[in-house]
Amino acid sequence: MGLFGLWWNGSAVGFLLLVPGILGWGKEGHYAVCKIAEGFLSEDALAAVKELLPESAGGELAAVCSWPDEIRFHYHWSSALHYVDTPDFLCNYNYSRDCHDSAGHKGRCVTAAIYNYTMQLLTYQDSISKSKYNLTEALLFLSHFIGDVHQPLHVGFTGDLGGNTIIVRWYRRKTNLHHVWDNMIIESAVKTMYSEDLGLMIEAIQRNITDAWFNDMSSLQICTNNRTTVCPNEYASESIRLACKFAYRNATPGSTLNDDYFLSRLPVVEKRLAQSGVRLAATLNHIFSSEPKIAEA
Repeated sequence: MGLFGLWWNGSAVGFLLLVPGILGWGKEGHYAVCKIAEGFLSEDALAAVKELLPESAGGELAAVCSWPDEIRFHYHWSSALHYVDTPDFLCNYNYSRDCHDSAGHKGRCVTAAIYNYTMQLLTYQDSISKSKYNLTEALLFLSHFIGDVHQPLHVGFTGDLGGNTIIVRWYRRKTNLHHVWDNMIIESAVKTMYSEDLGLMIEAIQRNITDAWFNDMSSLQICTNNRTTVCPNEYASESIRLACKFAYRNATPGSTLNDDYFLSRLPVVEKRLAQSGVRLAATLNHIFSSEPKIAEA
């Protein structure tokens, strides 16, 4: 995939300590992803995560999972790393074709960022003091970007900027399609189905992982061959297919999205949150395992 410049690891520890406990997809979505992941962490991974978290997190990864969104306007270089745009209506993703920023610089997109920060965290076993990277930042960026690449419209069409220029109404509220998928489906579900308690929604998703989706664990597995540490290209390919099948369908500019859209898309959102959390945990478990790593092809 090419290696990604060391300028991606600029220090923000000082800024981290100024950021209050953040929830936050939107804040709620990222909080859910990291909260789900926490429940699947191995002892080794949990210990490493707690060591790397800033003090402001209170030992909870979910509390700072939205930090990369909070600092985009301070770290301008990071904005392009939250998404990858694909050619309009092709409904597929290709790393060499699609992974670039708006200026055409290759390797600047969410999938490359995931590879980059995974590589940085793999130096953890060399000891934090010897690592040339800011591993606290790497952990927060990786956790956030694995969530982002699972949001279908973070791998949307170039022409509408992942649904950002498609103006719709969410019931009576004017918004854009990207925001519907980032925030409003989750917010509406929490309000109408979970007594305005995000924790209840997370618990329901966790039950589905162990019950309803247990017999379909292949859809939650980390990678096709389950041997590599992380495979964001697979996650991006899933997302653009879901964007075409669910996000863009029946959501033309000026349309009103109501119960039909909400109730048919909510299961997609909930499963993507589940996949994000399970895969993030599996990635961190692999990175921080005390077992010797098998060389990857």
